[in-house]
Amino acid sequence: MSNEKTLKEARLRAALSHKEGDQVPISDFFWTGFMLNAQKKWGQDFDIYRKFDLDYIVVNPNMDPVIQDFEILEDDGVNIKLRTGFGATIRRSGSAPMPHYDTFSVKDPEGMAKFVIESGRDKRRLYRTGDDQINGVGDAIGRNIPSWTERVDAYCKDFPVFGSICEGYEYLWRCIGTENSLMWMLEEPELFGAFVKRIGDFAVELTEYQIEDAKGRLSGMYVWGDVAYVNGMFFSPAAWREYFKPITARIIDVCHKAGLMVIYHGCGNASSIYEDFIEIGLDGYNPVECKAHLDAVELKKKFGGRLCFVGNYDVREMESGDRDRIKRQALYKLQSARGGGWICQSDHSVTSGVSPESYEYLVELIRDYGKYPLNMDRIQKELAELDAKLGKLGK
Repeated sequence: MSNEKTLKEARLRAALSHKEGDQVPISDFFWTGFMLNAQKKWGQDFDIYRKFDLDYIVVNPNMDPVIQDFEILEDDGVNIKLRTGFGATIRRSGSAPMPHYDTFSVKDPEGMAKFVIESGRDKRRLYRTGDDQINGVGDAIGRNIPSWTERVDAYCKDFPVFGSICEGYEYLWRCIGTENSLMWMLEEPELFGAFVKRIGDFAVELTEYQIEDAKGRLSGMYVWGDVAYVNGMFFSPAAWREYFKPITARIIDVCHKAGLMVIYHGCGNASSIYEDFIEIGLDGYNPVECKAHLDAVELKKKFGGRLCFVGNYDVREMESGDRDRIKRQALYKLQSARGGGWICQSDHSVTSGVSPESYEYLVELIRDYGKYPLNMDRIQKELAELDAKLGKLGK
């Protein structure tokens, strides 16, 4: 382990433990459009994590229920329609920001019992180069993805690397669709519960396999789990506690026993279950979307010292390209970093609408103003000046 990696890991562990390290950690996820623009600026072979010496990276294994390459159903060079190992038929349009899920292979509640999920310990999940839905279907279609172990090896000497796993609901909707997930939860609780249990067992198995196979190469685990939209939960907190909380608790327990940090990625406003995450020992919550009326500065007043917030930098400020707006947002959110408990990231990911220069400026700001102990007099003085300046401009 390099000295730089040791420093970064200590920085992350401090933030997630509500302590002050040497500086506020920073990392992110990046859209393909942003990366293409960055390549034009910094060269085809540039690496965003190395370019900005970011503090960690997440590497996803193959989580497809059935491990197979994509079945291409249509492709006109702009629009593509394909079927994945989840049994999902997905359409990707060149003009749309994200893909559309057309159909799912499970058509009725009884189909959940017949749905095939290959072993979480199948060696291909970590050692196969090829296609898979989590890594390959997003704002662009990625194919022939290098194996998980190759990608871990590429970074683990210099960066804290997080493995990843989908929690119960995130995996469930990818198998049967959102509408069926919500309906069958109410209409067929026995069949639904049995399927969710199978998913949970798979998730724990693949989590254990990543940790065991990594042999010390992992520093943490990301748990993917969108269970909310901008105004609240997709379903009642009681339903989440019954079906999905036990799975997440098992994953966190496995990771903590192995000494790994755990960050849960959940879009939307799931604040009604933050206390549950604290109860089961979650270290950090991401992305804390501003668009879902979440503010880390305010959240820390209620949850500070118990849950670290990872994200909440409003990406719309970066998209504006206005350096005053970018700086104001950075200084405002840095207030939540006092005493640790905040990691700087966007409130979802760095979009195609963000210029390379804007992201570079944000990193410079965090590296400058985010050194511990934070100079709060300076931060608050300059924040007030920016508020006054931008207020006069109507921004």
